[in-house]
Amino acid sequence: MSFRSIVRDVRDGFGSLSRRSFEVRLPGHSRGKSHGSVHELHEQPLIIQNSRWASLPPELLRDVIKRLEASESTWPARKNVVACSGVCRSWREICKEIVKCPEFSGKITFPVSLKQPGSRDGTIQCFIKRDKSNLTYHLFLCLSPALLVENGKFLLCAKRTRRTTCTEYVISMDADNISRSSSTYIGKLRSNFLGTKFIIYDTQPPYNITQLSPPGRSRRFYSKKVSPKVPTGSFNIAQVTYELNVLGTRGPRRMHCVMHSIPSSSLEPGGAVPGQPELAPRSLEDSFRSISFSKSIDHSNEFSSARFSDIIGPRDDDEEGKERPLVLRNKAPRWHEQLQCWCLNFRGRVTVASVKNFQLIAATQAAAGAPTPSQPPPAQSDHDKIILQFGKVGKDMFTMDYRYPLSAFQAFAICLSSFDTKLACE
Repeated sequence: MSFRSIVRDVRDGFGSLSRRSFEVRLPGHSRGKSHGSVHELHEQPLIIQNSRWASLPPELLRDVIKRLEASESTWPARKNVVACSGVCRSWREICKEIVKCPEFSGKITFPVSLKQPGSRDGTIQCFIKRDKSNLTYHLFLCLSPALLVENGKFLLCAKRTRRTTCTEYVISMDADNISRSSSTYIGKLRSNFLGTKFIIYDTQPPYNITQLSPPGRSRRFYSKKVSPKVPTGSFNIAQVTYELNVLGTRGPRRMHCVMHSIPSSSLEPGGAVPGQPELAPRSLEDSFRSISFSKSIDHSNEFSSARFSDIIGPRDDDEEGKERPLVLRNKAPRWHEQLQCWCLNFRGRVTVASVKNFQLIAATQAAAGAPTPSQPPPAQSDHDKIILQFGKVGKDMFTMDYRYPLSAFQAFAICLSSFDTKLACE
């Protein structure tokens, strides 16, 4: 029997498994949220004792998953890897061992990948679709090199809400339920009245837990949606600032991003982003109710109801977070004499001129001034690499390419700040 047949048998056999061990969501079933409490999920046995797949020899199982990981490298075929992770505890542990995080594999597989750093070796290419009528923004993973495409793997969505003194963007993993009271809510972006300062809030605390939201602004939630192990709230993980530029008299936009959850040492040789979330010891089928592929926003199936309150990130309580946070700045464009406009090299990923277009690099002390003619430019290092670039390719279509140390969630939130109206910057 080929490993593809084994995977097919496993997926077909999900419907006959006992719902007492874990809840399974089949594509034909209702997409309603699971109402079981976290206590019930942890009290129930995760290993399916009566299943023939639970007792599969580890050597054979490891070989099957290795071949599957190598062959099913892109979506929608990658849903088979997720299906294997939801069989039982032994299958999940081997999948966690074989399936690498985006930092080393460059692949987005599980919902937790959305809050893990991007690839070190290259960018993860995505695109954003804007819906002005509903004030929503949808993030998709690119599945082809073409710029103007209607297909992609749905990742995240955001809804804009204009308030009296600020603007909020609620970020969710469910395009049909963008609400802070939903179990798919993972964070938000909030601006000031002028649109010059933005704060990115996460539902999970950063590794240093030094930036907390002001009292009274924490997330309101129902008791069912909270894990007793990890506190859920609104934690300030980053701040995006646009310099004042009334009527554009100072040239293009200038922006800085202070990443409170990422130390500046993460870009040094051997550096890493601490406190990365990991998969919680529970069934992945509840996190991936629907993993099919779609060509439209209205019928897209998304990274469903993975609760980030159930994703546990290891932290060292002895660390005081004394390291300086990573600061990003936009790469200054150059004036093109023939075109009479400001230009940046997006390497073909951006085709329409827009004030929203930007590239972010790490801000260093040497970046304060340009090199003089007598000083040759230094060799490119990790600080000179473009960490995030965002730009327009069509009507309501934008590309978003990010890499380590930013996560998809952080990159998406930064790009949302570019959409917002800036009364004192334009």
